[in-house]
Amino acid sequence: MITVNIDGKDIQVAEETTIVKAAESAGIWIPTMCYSELFEPYGICRLCSVEIIRGKRTRIVTACNYPLRENGLKIRTNSPVIQEIRKVLIELMLSRWPNVPVVKNMAASLGVIEPKFVSLERDEAEDACILCGMCVNICRDVVKANILGFANRGIKREVVLPYEKMNSECIVCGACAYVCPTGHIKIKSLDYERGAVADWYLGPKTAINIPTLQAVPRVPKIDEESCIKTQTGGCGICSTYCEPEAINYEDKDEEVEIEVGQILLATGFQLIDLKQMPQYGYGRLDNVYSSLEFEHMLNSTGPTGGLVKCKDGSEPRAVGIIHCIGSRDENYHKYCSRVCCMYALKFAHLVKDRTKAEVYQFYIDMRAFGKGYEEFYKRLLDEGVNMIRGKVAEIAEVHSGSDGKPYLLVKCEDTLIGKFREIALDMVILCPAIEPQFDAADVKKIFSISQSPDKFFLERHPKLDPISTMTDGVFIAGCAQGPKDIPDSVAQASAAAARMLSLISLGEVALDPVKAEVVDEYCSGCRICNNLCPYGAISFVDDKKISNINEMLCKGCGTCVAACPASAITGKGFTDMQILSEIEGLLSI
Repeated sequence: MITVNIDGKDIQVAEETTIVKAAESAGIWIPTMCYSELFEPYGICRLCSVEIIRGKRTRIVTACNYPLRENGLKIRTNSPVIQEIRKVLIELMLSRWPNVPVVKNMAASLGVIEPKFVSLERDEAEDACILCGMCVNICRDVVKANILGFANRGIKREVVLPYEKMNSECIVCGACAYVCPTGHIKIKSLDYERGAVADWYLGPKTAINIPTLQAVPRVPKIDEESCIKTQTGGCGICSTYCEPEAINYEDKDEEVEIEVGQILLATGFQLIDLKQMPQYGYGRLDNVYSSLEFEHMLNSTGPTGGLVKCKDGSEPRAVGIIHCIGSRDENYHKYCSRVCCMYALKFAHLVKDRTKAEVYQFYIDMRAFGKGYEEFYKRLLDEGVNMIRGKVAEIAEVHSGSDGKPYLLVKCEDTLIGKFREIALDMVILCPAIEPQFDAADVKKIFSISQSPDKFFLERHPKLDPISTMTDGVFIAGCAQGPKDIPDSVAQASAAAARMLSLISLGEVALDPVKAEVVDEYCSGCRICNNLCPYGAISFVDDKKISNINEMLCKGCGTCVAACPASAITGKGFTDMQILSEIEGLLSI
């Protein structure tokens, strides 16, 4: 520790501390327009100039990058000389950029109202570049992309891209726009210039974030595609703030082999991609949301604090909820997603409770199948929710509203009255179909189980054994088997857990005696059976050059028995000799 005197105050600071940080610890303000703790300061604006006194000698230095290394140093941050220097500097800036808010505010704090001269390069834009260099410094020192740089000298100096052209090395991290004090640098998508509508993003916006406050486990995660550290090797700021040192950028995914006796597959579901149905305008029109996005909006920890709002922040006057988007549809999924009707009714109830909006439900058939569901449906009718039975053909955006605001025009049929209708709405919520996870086919191969025609995992029996699969010890629960709501998922998971515990308590498991076996002396090692076995029970023994059957995996289906060209594979209890003996016994009676 060293002791320095700043404006008459003795301050103890660590060696190598800059004057700006030392003054800040003493509550002394030093103006600056180019300083940030994210990167090494360069003193470009020079507004942070201070006076250092050593005996009878004085020296003017920039406080943001001058390290303190000796005891007894005297520093004046607001002497008459320093005041005059700062006024001249801010007058130069104010004369060149008279309408930039940060420049005007700094000038006012330093007692400058009007500059004494006019710049030859006057820029009257409110978001003009003031050449503070913060974007250049953060791109070079933190992001390590080295995309931005200064060009020219004197009053012609400017911040440019290499060769003044778009650079493919830019990772569009937004760091330059983040530190820009004037808003001169803006991040925009070229898709918007081609006519696409900007989404109202309902999720976290940083590279490291907690997905939601209800996330389990509630820990931050790093998005590698948007993280500067993983893209360029720069940044790493988050690790410097993490006290437990829990961030390890070098950590990689690992494959761990664990021996288990039973497996429960609860892979969940995914929603159909709504953008493959452009007639509904998802991703193209404002205020058209999926059910999950609207659920996030209704959440008290969501982006609107649980309030129902349009993209412009206004409360909707009319809200439409469209059922069966991709469900019960010959072009997409023929099956019913089961949960859509009831959560759509829940949405309608919450919209009615939190707004004065009219609510329209567009449905094919109302399937209120669970306990208390039909009563809830009748409650919604009493609340004044408009029920329209029929499919929606198209959602269009119309700009001829009385107040000039665009609105959504839903074109649909109403089968109950036999008419085609067009209804003006401010917001539309789509109820997309539930699909199996994208990697369900890969999981099926790993665990030697089957899929039904709708691509969900196939159970052993839909009524007598809905939790087991054809592979012993592998169970399924929840939407891995098919679309179902929370009560059904909980019941099936409880049943699967009970079945697994019952097998554990037995200690030994009785297997079906019907198995295939290989007669070694007849096997030629052709390996035809290896590729045909649906359960992966047959392997090839390199030493003996014959195939071998794993009795734990074999289900006795007989596929290999029928395919073996040498008849080297037989079924236990069903050999040719045994079958012929049975026939002889029957004929002798």
